[in-house]
Amino acid sequence: MTVRVLVTNDDGVAASGLAALAAGMVAAGHDVVVAAPSRDYSGSGAGIGPLHAGTGIEVARVELPGIGATPAFSVDGPPALAVMAARLGAFGAEPHVVVSGVNQGTNTGRSVLHSGTVGAALTAANFGISGLATSIATGEPSQLATAVSLATAALSWLIDAPARTVLNLNVPNLNAADVRGVRTARLAPFGSVRAALAESRDGRLQIELAETDVELDPDTDTALVMAGYAAITALVGVRATEDVDASAALAEVLQLELEATQ
Repeated sequence: MTVRVLVTNDDGVAASGLAALAAGMVAAGHDVVVAAPSRDYSGSGAGIGPLHAGTGIEVARVELPGIGATPAFSVDGPPALAVMAARLGAFGAEPHVVVSGVNQGTNTGRSVLHSGTVGAALTAANFGISGLATSIATGEPSQLATAVSLATAALSWLIDAPARTVLNLNVPNLNAADVRGVRTARLAPFGSVRAALAESRDGRLQIELAETDVELDPDTDTALVMAGYAAITALVGVRATEDVDASAALAEVLQLELEATQ
């Protein structure tokens, strides 16, 4: 089934992973439009940046290798902004699905909250459509073809899934023949590295990402990718808590406080 696909990323419009993913979507026969940040917006999550009345957002037409005449745009803002603009019709017909990546470096564990790659897919859900975030473990040379192949297959499934389905796909940096398999995965407590405060002096904080020797449960996304498996995880975005009783109790407390001050 052919659908209108928005391809974006957080590494920037010039990143090789973006071009590879877009080319894969075009080769699969989809109606593709590319809109990605003009520069690196890694770590931007689902942020869209400031939107001031009367101040425009710089957008430029660009050319990417391997996609022929497929339209591609550079956007002066994070990937979530590109998704929002696309759903508002900024780049032609509205996309039916968002595919984000291929990110250089895995986006695993609870730190996916901060990933611009994942943030783009979650923003898609916020606008009523499904999203797929795709990342590959670091290494040289980068086996982008493996990630693109799995992303293309994942999209085929996602097209028929309920609207607002969000998938996070993480792939080891291996040839397809060397990948041990694909597994559904739980979010690990952290990704392949952990943030640490290196020093704090002279009014500056130095935060570094360091490897860890903590042994993770084997069915978590971080552990699976490190073991040579591709990991797929379904995510949900912002939603109200299902703990209705707790919410009702809090509302009652606040209502009493309000009445006491009136």
